[in-house]
Amino acid sequence: MKRRILLVDDEVTILLTLKAVLEINGFEVETAASAREAKLKLRASEYHMVITDMRMESETAGKEVVVAARKASCKPAVAMLTAFPEPAFETGPDGADKMLVKPMHTGDLIRQLEALLVAHEDQKRGEDDARLVAAVASGRKTAAKKSAVARKPAGKSVLPQKASGKDSSRDILRAH
Repeated sequence: MKRRILLVDDEVTILLTLKAVLEINGFEVETAASAREAKLKLRASEYHMVITDMRMESETAGKEVVVAARKASCKPAVAMLTAFPEPAFETGPDGADKMLVKPMHTGDLIRQLEALLVAHEDQKRGEDDARLVAAVASGRKTAAKKSAVARKPAGKSVLPQKASGKDSSRDILRAH
């Protein structure tokens, strides 16, 4: 299965050149020339990775693409592409996974993208494993509760019974 990349850049020459380089190296590439177009494509399709220019139709266009990618159900890896890197580059849940500075030698670009994809898939697998463990643990708790309810003798109330006005602590404890 080919790895799908959404490539976002408002400079057509960069967009087409990068698309060709990535396709030659075995990636399936879709392009978007604006943040708006990228956000529409992210809602309509699934990608393994999103590579977006930082500054396009606005100063924040690249960040808008990153936010949209983070909200996408397919949870793609996200790389920010720029000729003018910011010193306070954000990574993590609200930022891109990787900053790519142009120009870049194509061999270096491909190696960095491959490494990012592997690391991102490992991270997603780890998160999936953690969710599975939590679900199993939660299922065990639910099963234990159901089992305890099933073991309760029929006809016995778990609430204290009033017997002719003579309630005692022993009777309440016995009822439980």
